[in-house]
Amino acid sequence: MQCRVLAWQEIEEIKQDLIRFNQHEVNLINSPDKLTSCNLKLSEIYPQVAFQLKGIIIRNFPEIRFALNRGEVFLSAPLDSYRRLYTQLKKNSFFTLADKIKSTIDNYRKKDFVLKLPRNKDIDLREKVAIMGILNLTPDSFYDGGKYRTENDLLKRVEQMIEEGVDIIDVGGESTRPGAERIEVEEEIRRTVPYIEKITNLFDIPISIDTYKAKVARDALEAGAQMINDISGLRFDPEMSQVASYYDVPLVIMHIKGTPKDMQINPRYDSLMEEIISYLEEGIKIATMAGVKREKLIVDPGIGFGKTLEHNLFILKKLEELRILGCPILIGVSRKSFIGKVLNLPVEERMIGSLAATCLAVSKGARIVRTHDVKPTRQVVDLIEAILKSNV
Repeated sequence: MQCRVLAWQEIEEIKQDLIRFNQHEVNLINSPDKLTSCNLKLSEIYPQVAFQLKGIIIRNFPEIRFALNRGEVFLSAPLDSYRRLYTQLKKNSFFTLADKIKSTIDNYRKKDFVLKLPRNKDIDLREKVAIMGILNLTPDSFYDGGKYRTENDLLKRVEQMIEEGVDIIDVGGESTRPGAERIEVEEEIRRTVPYIEKITNLFDIPISIDTYKAKVARDALEAGAQMINDISGLRFDPEMSQVASYYDVPLVIMHIKGTPKDMQINPRYDSLMEEIISYLEEGIKIATMAGVKREKLIVDPGIGFGKTLEHNLFILKKLEELRILGCPILIGVSRKSFIGKVLNLPVEERMIGSLAATCLAVSKGARIVRTHDVKPTRQVVDLIEAILKSNV
C-alpha cells in the first residue's frame, strides 16, 4: 500500500489528478476549501478495503471528501479529521491502513530535523536551512571544472566559503554532468582524499564526500569527511550503505534515472512524483536494512539527473510532497541547465535564477541547499526563513 500527500494549489490541479475518477469528483472539484486541507492518495489498496473505507467515511466523517477508482483512493480533509479517522479505522481492525495514513501525515508534518555529524558537529535544521557549498576537484564539471588548479587555490576557496556562511562543504572528484564518463576509483581517490585530509586539518567545517563508490567514501571518511552524498541513491554500489552504517554518518539518497552518461537521453515517467518518491523510499529501505539510522538520512529529488526541463520545474512546484518520507530534503539547483533554458542564459549568468528557485524550494520544505554561490544563497535563505517564521 502506498500513501502520498498531494500538493494541490489550484482547482485545475484537482481536475487533472481526478481525471480518471467519476464518483464524488464534483464534490472535490467544487470545494475550494480543499486546497487548504490535507489531500491524500492511497494506491495499491484492495478494492474491498477501499469500499469499506468509503462506508466508514460516509457513516462518520461527512467532512471528508473522497473518490475511488479500482485500487486508488483520494481523500481530502482537515488534519483533525484524519486523526479521528485513524482511531475509527483501528476500532474496525484496519490496522495497516490506519498506520499508513498516520505515518504519512506524521512524516509530512515532521520538522524537528537535526543533522548529527561525527565529532559533535550537529547542524540544527530546525533553526536554519543548511548551506552546502560545492567544491568540485574535477577538470570537467559543468560550471567550475578545473577552477582550483593548485592547493592554495582550493584552500582559499574553502576559507572564502566559511567566511560566507557555509555549513557543509561537498567535495567531489568525478563529474556527474550529463554525458560524463565514469572514472576509476583510484583516480577519484587521488583527486579528493588528500585534500579532504588537508581541509580537515586546517578548518573546522564538516566535509561531505560526493561519490557513489563505496571505496571512495570509505577512504574519504577515514581522511576526515563526515557525510556521504550519493547521487545514485545507493544503486550503483551495493556496499555504500554498509559504509554509511559502519561510520555512522549522514547519507544523502538522491534520485537518478539512468547514469550520468545516458540520463538525459529522452527521460520519461508515467507519474513523475510517484516514481521519485518510490525510488527514494526504496533507497531508505536499503539504507535502514544495512543499519543506517533513519535520522541520518537525507533525500534529494535529483534536479537535472534524468529529467527534462518540464520535469525539473514540476519537481520544484511539488517539492513539498517529498515531506512524506520523513527526512530532510536537500535541493541542488545551482546554475543548472533548466534555469538556462527558461531564461536563455549561459551558466555564468544563472545565479539570480538559482536564487529564485532556491527560495521556492525552501518555502516548500527544503532544509539543505547545495550551491556554487554561498554568500548570496546564505542571504536569500536567511531572508526567506525570516519571512516564513514571522508571526504578529
